[in-house]
Amino acid sequence: MVLLGKELVFPPVESASPEGILAFGGDLRPERLILAYRSGIFPWYNEGEPIIWYSPAERMVLFPDELHISHSMRKVMRDHEFDLTWNTAFKQVIDQCQKSPRNDQLGTWITEDMKNAYIKLHELGFAKSVEVWKGKELVGGLYGIDLGHIFCGESMFSKVSNTSKLAFIHLVKELQEKKYKLIDCQVYNEHLESLGAREISRKEFVRMLKA
Repeated sequence: MVLLGKELVFPPVESASPEGILAFGGDLRPERLILAYRSGIFPWYNEGEPIIWYSPAERMVLFPDELHISHSMRKVMRDHEFDLTWNTAFKQVIDQCQKSPRNDQLGTWITEDMKNAYIKLHELGFAKSVEVWKGKELVGGLYGIDLGHIFCGESMFSKVSNTSKLAFIHLVKELQEKKYKLIDCQVYNEHLESLGAREISRKEFVRMLKA
């Protein structure tokens, strides 16, 4: 495992451990984070730990055309109980993601440093959010990094049943229209698999990033 310094460089992703750990240390400045995402790498660590950088051998992704919407979710969408917005309440979304349990969610445990780093990326136009509202209350949402042809999902939350799924479906439909190649969901979970996500190899994922 490589210890990162101030230089903006990562080791080859193929050198990651069987658990997907590639390196540790470094910092969360915007330039390093964007380099990481464009290289197939993401940070994932707990408060009080050094920054740990991952590039797992199997990558959970969703190809937009493979989105699966269940009958129950189609009913939720038809009922029009919620309003959806794009990139209008990023700080509120990341705050809620930080406070929510991490079980069955996409992305990382959000430390204060991580939160501040992604807010900075949002201010620079790289980090985006989807919001789900019930009246004036924010009840669900997600955020991630927009690379222009691939969206890297980071975290999602629900305060009302199905609202994280609703946010994800809204995201996918938006990216379908913009001809995005895929959505990076990082690591496997059943919640994402139910929506059509599947695993591909790290080699294939990096190839698509570079294309």
